Amino acid sequence: MLTVHLRMNDSLTAQPTPVRLRVSGPDGVHFAPLGQAVEFAIGRNEDVGGHLRLGAERWFAIDGACEIRLPANVPLRIQALNGPESRPLDQTVTLGPGQMSLRFTIERWSDLAANRWMAGDSRCHFLSPHAAALEGAAEALAFVNLLATTQPLPSLDGTAYTTVPNLVAFSGQTATLQMHGCNVTVNTLNLHPVLGRVGLLHSHRPVHPLTFGGADDTDDWSVSDWCDQCHRKKGLTVWVEAFRGDRGLVGGEALAALVLGKIDAIECDAQPRTQPLLPWVYRLWNAGHPVPLVGGSGKDNNRVALGAMRTYAQVHEGETSVNARWIEAVRAGRTFVTNGPILTFSASGHEPGTTLDFPTDEGPINVLATARSPVKFEKLELIADGRVIASASPFQTHGLYEAKLSLPHGPNGGGWLAARCWGAMGAMLDPASSSFAHTSPVWFRPRGGVIPIHSDAIPPIRRAIEESRGWVENHGRFASEKRKQQLLSHHDRALARLPGTAKSSGVP
Repeated sequence: MLTVHLRMNDSLTAQPTPVRLRVSGPDGVHFAPLGQAVEFAIGRNEDVGGHLRLGAERWFAIDGACEIRLPANVPLRIQALNGPESRPLDQTVTLGPGQMSLRFTIERWSDLAANRWMAGDSRCHFLSPHAAALEGAAEALAFVNLLATTQPLPSLDGTAYTTVPNLVAFSGQTATLQMHGCNVTVNTLNLHPVLGRVGLLHSHRPVHPLTFGGADDTDDWSVSDWCDQCHRKKGLTVWVEAFRGDRGLVGGEALAALVLGKIDAIECDAQPRTQPLLPWVYRLWNAGHPVPLVGGSGKDNNRVALGAMRTYAQVHEGETSVNARWIEAVRAGRTFVTNGPILTFSASGHEPGTTLDFPTDEGPINVLATARSPVKFEKLELIADGRVIASASPFQTHGLYEAKLSLPHGPNGGGWLAARCWGAMGAMLDPASSSFAHTSPVWFRPRGGVIPIHSDAIPPIRRAIEESRGWVENHGRFASEKRKQQLLSHHDRALARLPGTAKSSGVP
């Protein structure tokens, strides 16, 4: 066995760049960088970060170089990745006797950061800040939101203690750690097991309590309270694990909070789903709630890659920190989420998050969309008010799969338009299953008017809020009748705010 210095250089800078690395032999045996082990834990909150197991494959995050023990005279497969804007490296090498080094180049095919589109992961848990920074840099993330959340810790004394890993590293509106171009910020995930879960980002102080309800606590709090406190602390509220019936109610009080304008974004994560997310998002958009999409891995173990679902947000110039500008870009809806394909989308030159009056001063609305990826996908589509109005299949060019759409669009009274890309029909139900990307919408309203509401989007939302209200009324446990009535009032105000009818969207 030889101790070999292995280095990955960036094709643009010729400098070492962090990557996710896999080195394997012809018999499938893996080789780990010195200081890491081939076998590692993969359970929730078990030594999370820095290494990854996908099926039988072992991957390791390195900062651009590592020392590794390898055999000579054996064909070795060297694989490396650095996010979706680089080409996957996959080469076979054979070390000669006494060979001491290996050098490789990671080729960039895209540079969205040059146009201020910066990638971030909206949610992960249990990594240390240093592990999050290293793995985030290896996955080409500029921002990692590490959210502290409660976790029982079984002890040798027989007690399961409630712990909150990383809460002592809470940094709120500033980065806990900046390393290799990756900014790690620690905030909190606040959850009720039935009524909903919210990531509270960029809050200048933690919002307590981090949990309420469940078997050992009463329900004397609310998701709306969390959101209000977060907003008072200048934070961003993200509804995570939205519309998952296996994580509580399908909507819960989180849906009521969204209708009341207390939720800033909905997260699309990398976890498998039993109920599709997009139909609910389209209903909300058709009901006049311009809540943008944000992408997060939800990583809490070593079987999920950081950035497996990510957010690209277009950051504007300004005097505030780049962290703050990324948060405000998400709040404004200048985003697309992806687990690989890179989307561009504009309407008459306007990016996602824009509201356009029409007729426009520029003339007809010209829509442009592209999707590009080193990995094959099936379709690029334009979605207007929940309906596919145009689609294109990819063609292969320069080692990439690319699809393009260019067409005029008539808003027909107003509404929204977005682009999406998918790798297999299963991805439409479960974005974690295949290639997937989706932009936040561009919105249209008649000049001097308002964005119209689609009547058939309202009943499912109403039923979900009524179901949540019924749970509070019939199953919630309260020490204070006043708190119960306050929680019920959040639902009542949301129901009262649901709009009337204007036209039918055709989205079920």
